[in-house]
Amino acid sequence: MTPPAADEGPSGIHCRLDELLEERGMTLTRLSELVGVSVVNLSVLKNDRARAIRYSTLSAICRALECEVGDLLVRES
Repeated sequence: MTPPAADEGPSGIHCRLDELLEERGMTLTRLSELVGVSVVNLSVLKNDRARAIRYSTLSAICRALECEVGDLLVRES
């Protein structure tokens, strides 16, 4: 059996953006304004549909949410 290609199926990585926004009382729209990324693209990330993320975007999100990368992205077991 051939393993699935990297762009097929779930990645095993979960984005905790929803939880972090709720904890901070921040909306996706406000985060979008702070980091300069569209609400649509942040929504894709939030819903675990992103296939990639730029380090600069990841850094900007973590800065705006005052969190570490490991707080935002976790490996699902």
